[in-house]
Amino acid sequence: MDLSCFKAYDLRGRVPDQLNATLAEKIGRAYVEVTGARKVIVGYDIRESSPEIADALSSGLMAAGADVFDIGLGGTEHVYFATSHFEMDGGIMVTASHNPKDHNGMKMVGPQSRPISSDNGLNDIRDRVLEPFADAPVQGRHEPLEVMAPYVDHLLGYIDAAALKPLKIVVNAGNGGAGVVVDALEEHLPFEFIKLHHEPDGSFPNGVPNPILPENRAVTAETVLKHNAAMGIAWDGDFDRCFFFDETGRFIEGYYIVGLLADQFLRKTGGGKVIHDPRLTWNTLDLVKAAGGEAVQSKTGHAFIKQRMRDEDAVYGGEMSAHHYFRDFAYCDSGMIPWLLVAERLCQSGQTLSSLIDARIEAYPASGEINRTIANPPKVIQAIEETYARDAVSVNHVDGLSVEFPQWRFNLRMSNTEPVVRLNVESRADKALMEQKTAELLAEMERLNA
Repeated sequence: MDLSCFKAYDLRGRVPDQLNATLAEKIGRAYVEVTGARKVIVGYDIRESSPEIADALSSGLMAAGADVFDIGLGGTEHVYFATSHFEMDGGIMVTASHNPKDHNGMKMVGPQSRPISSDNGLNDIRDRVLEPFADAPVQGRHEPLEVMAPYVDHLLGYIDAAALKPLKIVVNAGNGGAGVVVDALEEHLPFEFIKLHHEPDGSFPNGVPNPILPENRAVTAETVLKHNAAMGIAWDGDFDRCFFFDETGRFIEGYYIVGLLADQFLRKTGGGKVIHDPRLTWNTLDLVKAAGGEAVQSKTGHAFIKQRMRDEDAVYGGEMSAHHYFRDFAYCDSGMIPWLLVAERLCQSGQTLSSLIDARIEAYPASGEINRTIANPPKVIQAIEETYARDAVSVNHVDGLSVEFPQWRFNLRMSNTEPVVRLNVESRADKALMEQKTAELLAEMERLNA
């Protein structure tokens, strides 16, 4: 049996050769035997293969004795919310996020929506799939569960409804699941939504929803300008990430949104801890300190960030990859809470999104993440450390290699999910220096790779 769909954090693979109904049924059985779960949330995304895989998964869960609470079509955060809100033993979302349309996968959580990844159960589930199964003496039952109403109530709890004013907002669901939630929120908000690719459609007629790809951004940017909107928002298919465009149609790097949300959240809480990843840090550190919070660095990746959020009881955590985590959301990531907070900030401040962001970009210009395929990543990273560490103020290895100088810094790390090395460079208010050092590092990587 091909088990190549099991990855470090979740399952993803091509349908039907790497993931299919037969395997999904076995995964359901293995999940129950490994975790001991008796009450499990199951949801699925808009992909055409998702209902069949979710049905087979549910059959396996029930055969192993677990009750399945079926929340139907939605986003990954619906599973996170429902698992914690209804105090279930676990939850499984059938989704392949932003993978090609012939792929599917699963994201698994345990009690309180704690992630199940390769270091705490996912590999055990993979290994258990290969062994024979016997049906449980008592089969589990299947029950539909309505989650949208309590979920929308929860989302609205993050913002002060009285502070909101009419805004025009472009929303691009990418034919994923986000449009359904926007529709449910719409009646509670004074905003006018201009809706793009709004209907869920697993054939992805406008391409796979992944706004981090530059070629997927133009339609949102152009629509913001055409309608003179206050901002634009685009989501990936299972909408656990959201991406922002300011009123000029400019795509905003996720790094600057982390700082903005940290500031906004700390204003509400009057302090607290904020978790951030090590790729780009100075802007976040600056804003968190100014707002009376404490910044805590964590290794990149949702399983690491969520664990660190729990350990520190952090109010908010953000990754520059557009994952944003919230204490009151079971320490999980949401693609809906961030844009509600940004919209609230626009209403409260009377400022444009560009004016909120411009000062931060000028203070800490950044390269954005640059990926390069490298034959021997450890060797190249080691050689770069030997070259640059000599004159550095600090060097750390929290996640890859981070090297700081008085006026600039960089992080170089191997991807957890792809055969690439990722580079991020930033400076203190010196865009030319940032660009010069980015070019220098890329040239050095190329030379070492040759």
